Amino acid sequence: MTATYEDTKEQLLDAILNHVPFDGWSETSFRAAIADCELDAGLARAICPRGAVDLALAFHARGDAAMLERLKSEDLSGLKFRDKIAAAIRFRLQAVADKEAVRRGVTLFSLPIYAADGAKAVWGTCDQIWTALGDTSDDVNWYTKRATLSGVYSSTLLYWLGDDSPDYQATWEFLDRRIEGVMQFEKLKAQVNDNPLLKPFLAVPNWLAGHVRAPVKIPDDLPGSLSSGK
Repeated sequence: MTATYEDTKEQLLDAILNHVPFDGWSETSFRAAIADCELDAGLARAICPRGAVDLALAFHARGDAAMLERLKSEDLSGLKFRDKIAAAIRFRLQAVADKEAVRRGVTLFSLPIYAADGAKAVWGTCDQIWTALGDTSDDVNWYTKRATLSGVYSSTLLYWLGDDSPDYQATWEFLDRRIEGVMQFEKLKAQVNDNPLLKPFLAVPNWLAGHVRAPVKIPDDLPGSLSSGK
């Protein structure tokens, strides 16, 4: 049977993961993966024009897919919406079998040349979480929910990378604190909106928010609220 494009890319991804802990998501690792798979270099370049960068993004996408599968298989119906969000982030981190590959990925996407790719990957993860949990917002909340969740997810990921507590308990506690902080901010924002003395200060931001609508395609760089499941 002839291997498909995706099959070959998965083969390359599996191979490069053996080298990433030593050489990172680098050209050296990519060439080693090509050799391990006994692939033609031209074919490998056609599949991954940017080499290891494309495979790093494929590795991230693999984690997203595993998270979505678990979200489908778990019964979250008895949880509050904020707890469903926390569960989704836990599932995403628990989908990672190779922590060092993630650490090396953070290093790669912290480089200015690849920062946009990293931001887009995180935005995509958070968009998939909201969509999987039934978000139907189509106004400014569509953006703000994903932007806020991107911040929560990113900070939790960095904490998780340095966490050596049993079963990552410290990370889950950190995640709960981050979500609680967002909830407190949302409460404060609601209080300001309801206060006639403070409400004028939000006149311009609220006017802008009322004129924003979600586009047909997901943007890469627009700014979340975790306060509701709408």
